Amino acid sequence: MSKFWSGVVHKLTPYVPGEQPKLNNLVKLNTNENPYGPSPQVIAALKLEAADTLRLYPDPNSDALKAAIAHEYHLNTNQVFVGNGSDEVLAHVFQALLKHDKPLLFPDITYSFYPVYCGLYGIKYQTIPLADDFSINIADYNQPNGGIIFPNPNAPTGMPLALAKIETLLQNNTQSVVVIDEAYVDFGTESAVGLINQYPNLLVTHTLSKARSLAGLRVGYALGSPDLIEALIRVKDSFNSYPIDRFASAGAVAAMQDVAYFEKTCRQVIATRNVLIKDLANLGFEVLPSGANFIFAKHKMHDGAELTAKLREHNIIVRHFKSPNRISPYLRITIGTDSQSKTLISALSEILGA
Repeated sequence: MSKFWSGVVHKLTPYVPGEQPKLNNLVKLNTNENPYGPSPQVIAALKLEAADTLRLYPDPNSDALKAAIAHEYHLNTNQVFVGNGSDEVLAHVFQALLKHDKPLLFPDITYSFYPVYCGLYGIKYQTIPLADDFSINIADYNQPNGGIIFPNPNAPTGMPLALAKIETLLQNNTQSVVVIDEAYVDFGTESAVGLINQYPNLLVTHTLSKARSLAGLRVGYALGSPDLIEALIRVKDSFNSYPIDRFASAGAVAAMQDVAYFEKTCRQVIATRNVLIKDLANLGFEVLPSGANFIFAKHKMHDGAELTAKLREHNIIVRHFKSPNRISPYLRITIGTDSQSKTLISALSEILGA
C-alpha cells in the first residue's frame, strides 16, 4: 500500500469481475454474456460510424439513444438516463439517490458490487438475509431505510421476484427510492418498468450487455420519474459529460430498434436453459428456479469448487463463489448455445461417472 493513497483507497475492497481468459478454445460459461452475436443492424451501424466524424465529440445528452429507449418502453425522454454500462449507471444511482442518514437495504446474497459502491461513497447499509429457499421476502424490508436495491432476477441465484410483490414493496416504502436492477429481466422475468408512472420513487436499471449482446460496447440505462433522472444527470455532468461515445450510441440505437432479433435470441436462450435444467437434474443436480440467462445449481454429492476445477480441466469455465458459505456448493452457469450445453453435460457426465 502506498503512502500516497488517499484514506478511502486503503479501506476499499474492490469488486472482482468474472474471469476473462485469453485462451480461445474454452467453453466460456462464467460471465453471463449472450452466446449470440449482436443484431446485424448493430454491425452495420458501427461500420457507418467509422468515419471522419470521430474527430468530434459525441452528443453529451445522447438524445438519439434516449429517444430509442423511451420509444421501446413508452416513456418520455426525460424519464431515461444512459451511462457507460449499467455499472456506471448504478454508481451514479448510489451517489445521487441512495446516500442518506438511514441505511440502504439489499439482500445478503446479491450483486457483490453493491457493498463496493457503499464503501466508495461512504454509504451506510444493512443486508437482509434471503429466505431458506434463496427467495426475497419483501416483508423483511418494512423498516426505516435510505433506499432499497436488488436485482430482479437476483444474482447470482437467478431467482425472479413476482411483479405483484415489487408493487407491494413500493406501496410499503414511499419515502425512499426503490431500485430494481433488471440486468437479466429479458430472459423470462416480469419487468417493473410499467410501474414507473405510478410510483415516483421507483428506478429501474437495464443493460445492453446481456439480452442485446453488447457487453463489449458498455451501455446501460435507468428509467424512472423525471425527478430521479435529473438527480442522475446532475451527478453525471459533475463527473463525465461524454460517457457514451459515438460507436456505443450508434450500436445501442440499432440494438434497441431491432426488436425482432432481440426477441428471437431471448427465446433461444430460454429454450436452451430449459433443456439444460432437465439434463442437470438427470445428473443429480438441484437447480434453483431461474428467470435469467444463467442458472444456479449444486450437486447432491459433489462440492462446487471441486466441480469447477474439474470442468476447467475439460476446458469449460463456470463461476464459483467461495463465500458466503451458504452458496459455496453452487455453480453459476451461463446459458450458452445448445452445442455448448451438450459439451457441458458430456463433461459433467464423465466427471461424475469417474
